[in-house]
Amino acid sequence: MSGKASPLSKIRAAMRVQESSDTLSERVRRTLVKTLYTQPGSLAIGAINGIACTAVAAWVADLKILYIGCAILTVIAIARVVAALGLSADENGASTRSLELIYEIGAFSYAFTIGLIASLTIWFEASAEVEVLMVANALCYGVGICARNAGRPTIALGQLALVCAPIMAVSLHAGTIAFLALFINICLLIPAMMSITFNVFKVLRDSIAAAETSAKLADKMQVLARTDVVTGLANRAGLNHAMVETMMTVNEDTRLALFWVDLDRFKEVNDLLGHPIGDRVLTEVASRLREVSPDLATVSRFGGDEFIVFCPVDSRLDAERLASEIHAEIMRPVRVDGDRLEVRASVGVALLPDDGADADSLMQCADLALYHAKVGGRSQTQFFDQSMTRDLVRRREIEDELRTALQRDELSIFYQPIIDLETGKIRAFEALIRWFHPEKGELRPDEFIPVAEETGVIVTLGNWITAQAARTAAQWPEDISLAVNLSPLQIRAPGAALAIRNALREAGLDPARLELEVTESLFVEDNHATGNFIQELSSLGVRFALDDFGTGYSSLGYINSFPFKKIKVDRSFVSGPNVGQKSDAIIRAVAEMGSTLGMDIVAEGLETIEQVQAVRAAGCNMGQGFYFSRAVPDYLAAMLLEQEREGEAPLAGKRITG
Repeated sequence: MSGKASPLSKIRAAMRVQESSDTLSERVRRTLVKTLYTQPGSLAIGAINGIACTAVAAWVADLKILYIGCAILTVIAIARVVAALGLSADENGASTRSLELIYEIGAFSYAFTIGLIASLTIWFEASAEVEVLMVANALCYGVGICARNAGRPTIALGQLALVCAPIMAVSLHAGTIAFLALFINICLLIPAMMSITFNVFKVLRDSIAAAETSAKLADKMQVLARTDVVTGLANRAGLNHAMVETMMTVNEDTRLALFWVDLDRFKEVNDLLGHPIGDRVLTEVASRLREVSPDLATVSRFGGDEFIVFCPVDSRLDAERLASEIHAEIMRPVRVDGDRLEVRASVGVALLPDDGADADSLMQCADLALYHAKVGGRSQTQFFDQSMTRDLVRRREIEDELRTALQRDELSIFYQPIIDLETGKIRAFEALIRWFHPEKGELRPDEFIPVAEETGVIVTLGNWITAQAARTAAQWPEDISLAVNLSPLQIRAPGAALAIRNALREAGLDPARLELEVTESLFVEDNHATGNFIQELSSLGVRFALDDFGTGYSSLGYINSFPFKKIKVDRSFVSGPNVGQKSDAIIRAVAEMGSTLGMDIVAEGLETIEQVQAVRAAGCNMGQGFYFSRAVPDYLAAMLLEQEREGEAPLAGKRITG
């Protein structure tokens, strides 16, 4: 044999390629089988055409066998059309193989019948026009079906073979030159149609496979777009999608709960231990939330250190139980590389339809509940109630009215003296804001200061306090200092140091007489900006005090890194339920450290002589509180200083109430 492959071997090779490449995924195969059932109208047209041609041939040739063939063809055609209309590849009930087998039976039966009828016209030597009619009809059917059914080449070529085989056999038996030429033409037609069919099949198969790959990639991208990369939970987009899907599928009487979890002071973990450790803590929290949440729950990382659990619940009591479990699970210590980390969390809970009618309102209610949990002291769970909405409205009113109050001079500054515990004399005054509303009366600072911090008004308010207090302090004796509290937002605002310098210059106050009080949380949140602020003002002579020492992180690193001249011990160590041997020891330790470093130690919240004696014995050299005086207006502060200069020393041994 020569090295060249024969046409038959090429056909066999093509069939092997088709069989191997036909081993596709079930999804692709199902799609290819669907092409057989598409457009059943073309089957009906072909069937009507075949029946009509056979009926005409039988009538013209007047052959009984052709009438029988027409009847058989009619039955097969009707069965095929009914099957095509009755069965659907889109339905999951029928398997792909069963759909393919049903189609094969009808297709092969029809193809063989139409080919047999055409061969009978030759066998019984019907008139030439009848032979041409039926042979042309059969061969055209075979060629057309190859294109229509190219999605399953085995079926398409099988139909072509069954159409051509009877005609080829009869043509070869007739032996005339014309029929032999017909035989040869059909022999050439078959491989040509095989080549065309396989080419169409390849294009169709590759297109479907590419579409499947694209669909899988799209599904994967959709999953990635809805998944948090750190924890593997749903992200905000995934949560929104899951909430919509859940609310569309549950019954109207189903109660849904949304648990909004916020890790308290989690930024400290990232800042102090690094983001890799922070990510591991987030991953551990995510794992715990998965374990404690019900099967139908959607657990998501909403962003940063916030998580949301959304799930159906049987009742409010069931939601309370689940909230308690979630809180307890998160609060368990986390171990990272052998280190024990305490994780605290605040949780806000809202129920649907009790608190909100849709997803947006439900999230707003849960967010409000979370806010109240954090404002109320953190590390607790709060369920939404309507009073929270009223509080929100009130806060919005306060925000608007506070801006107006700054313009209308409704705000006042009061001054509380800070006393030298050795001499009983005033050493400084702390400037405290007061708001006398024309309709609501006096508003407490804890009502409007948090609102000012949330809205950014605190920057304007803080600069106003500093400027006004500096003008007042400029009128005092030069040995009396002014203490002003600064908000972290005020310090981080652009031009913060410039605003302080302008206030000093306009008031004509010596920078050395100004003490700026800051809290420890400031350094954790923005160490670099704070450092620049303190360095710039310290170079002018402004002094800094560390306020509320003992309530935050109490890191000695801050005291070592920044030029503090004063430490104010929080009132919780002086008065309250936790006062005792431990608090006294802490005050003594702080006082001893301050004495060594040349720093003043101020005890806040002094209300009784016993407290004054205790903190003085512990080593505090300065005190502040109601025992000495409440905060008083500027004219009373000036009066106290004048009385002290005249030798009366009104605060040395008695309480002034203002």
